[in-house]
Amino acid sequence: MVAPSHTRCAQTTRSISFIPISQHTANKQLLESQLISLLHHCTNLNHIKRVHAQIIRHGLHQSSFLLAKLIRTLTKLNAPMDPYPRLAFQQVKQPNPFLWTSLIRGYSFQRPLNDSILLYNSMRRVGTGPVSFTFTALLKACAAALDADLGRQIHGQTITIGGFASDLYVGNTMIDMYVKCGFLDCGHKVFDEMPDRDVISWTSLIVGYARRGYMDSAGRLFDELPLKDMVAWTAMVTGFAQNARPREALCFFDRMQDAGIETDEVTLVGVISACAQLGATKYANWVRHVAEKSGYGPTNNVVIGSALVDMYSKCGNVDEAFKVFDNMRERNVFSYSSMIVGFAMHGRANAAVQLFHEMVKTDIRPNGVTFIGMLTACSHAGMVEHGRHWFATMEKSYGVTPTADHYACMVDLLGRGGCLEEALELVRTMPMDPHGGVWGALLGACRIHANPDVAELAAVHLFELEPNGIGNYILLSNIYASARRWDDVARVRKLMREKGLKKDPGSSWVEGKKGKIHEFFAGDVTHVKSREIRQALDDLVNKLQLQGYKPNLSCVPYDVSDEDKKRILMTHSEKLALAFGLLSTSAGCTIRIVKNLRICEDCHSVMCGASQIAGREIVIRDNMRFHHFSDGKCSCGNFW
Repeated sequence: MVAPSHTRCAQTTRSISFIPISQHTANKQLLESQLISLLHHCTNLNHIKRVHAQIIRHGLHQSSFLLAKLIRTLTKLNAPMDPYPRLAFQQVKQPNPFLWTSLIRGYSFQRPLNDSILLYNSMRRVGTGPVSFTFTALLKACAAALDADLGRQIHGQTITIGGFASDLYVGNTMIDMYVKCGFLDCGHKVFDEMPDRDVISWTSLIVGYARRGYMDSAGRLFDELPLKDMVAWTAMVTGFAQNARPREALCFFDRMQDAGIETDEVTLVGVISACAQLGATKYANWVRHVAEKSGYGPTNNVVIGSALVDMYSKCGNVDEAFKVFDNMRERNVFSYSSMIVGFAMHGRANAAVQLFHEMVKTDIRPNGVTFIGMLTACSHAGMVEHGRHWFATMEKSYGVTPTADHYACMVDLLGRGGCLEEALELVRTMPMDPHGGVWGALLGACRIHANPDVAELAAVHLFELEPNGIGNYILLSNIYASARRWDDVARVRKLMREKGLKKDPGSSWVEGKKGKIHEFFAGDVTHVKSREIRQALDDLVNKLQLQGYKPNLSCVPYDVSDEDKKRILMTHSEKLALAFGLLSTSAGCTIRIVKNLRICEDCHSVMCGASQIAGREIVIRDNMRFHHFSDGKCSCGNFW
């Protein structure tokens, strides 16, 4: 059995003390090796001091090699550089570049960066030349401080001193510094000028481009990379997922699997996020299978388990999400919060509240995301009093200070509940400046309750905070249209044209046979089955009309004839997706649709009727929440 590190440290220290003085010179290398091993196993400051005492006792206090290891060990244990490491350094009469670098590195970890630079200047003044590790330490410090100007000066030093600009490790650290400071072009220039590159050189740039959303540039670099390892593949998968391009993320992950590249936790979290964005159950089940096959099953892995809870919730299968949650052997605040948010977006407010009560009975404390879920659950269920209670007690009872996002949830809750004046007063009395989400929640409430006056006030702030947020202009225009204020509609649309803003077309996608995804746009006639889709939709509407359905013409925010409004309503993307789903899936199968915008009242009414006529469950995820239509009713209780 291996002895604990502190026991080994004490035992070896005692054994060294019995080495005869006459053997010290002959055994210097062996002694240094023993002391290095002791330092490696030190776990606290007292251990280090004991070893340091042995270094001094055996006359090795001038050994730059040993003292450099001593200072690196102190750095690893987060010991302050002043006074102990600095004093130990000052005892050495002729410190070598590695000892200087160990102290520079220690200061660079603890900041301020200026201390590291002063040490470097002192090193140069006494005539000691730097080594590559000196520059990597300084460049890492510049990256941590996001100080590109100082980083450029260090870059200059690597050139003027000579020999370091072509060093692989210095070049990689330099790329990383420029990337983290936001200067991708500089990082790419360093990359282009490097005589030798390794996978880290390529991956640092790929990650940099991916984080900035330049996935095409990242993809070109990836294609040129001679040897693609797991880190490079993961950078592409997570990059596409983080930049809202889930299809490409899944495509890369599929290629990664075909290439036989090992999968780790980070890769899986990225691809699970892509599945959550896409909302397709076929891919969700596939990724879960890969996770379990790779040894990262949700039962035993809390990170993957929490991600899968979020994924299944966003794929419309909240029951499967709860099964995953319920089978997790370990849960944390992220697991609970993901499940609570999942219940909230599916309109299961009571389940969210019950789970919250179960959570607080454990040692796990709720965080800000947990209360976002609780307030959202109350908002989507019209539970105004419950929402007021959670908002009032989150800080007092649970120590969670409300942020602007929590205020946005409360404004949404009050606004949806018809308490517009109270919502406006809450915005005016917030302890922080309202962000776009707060004013957007108020504007959305004005759409529900047809209040153009308060809408104008919210829109003025939104146009200032989000001048290119086209959704705000469209929403205000629709509110004016509902109030039949056509001159104001024209004014807002003119403003949009002047700013060069173009409306994102409404789109919906639905899973067909074998999980294939079919996307439809409003007014779409490009699908190969457009004629059959149109006929199926006409047949459905005829059946609905026999049951009393009448098109809700107020959902068309244009000053056109009633016939044109009816025609526009019948080409909404979710209706086209529904008709295709009825045509392409077996009787009794659930139809799952994801829409990029909020579902309108007319489409909501059609979905309710279709679920009864077709005897199908229809699940729609719009940009606000989930709607589960079954037997003529919706899970939202017509409150959305």
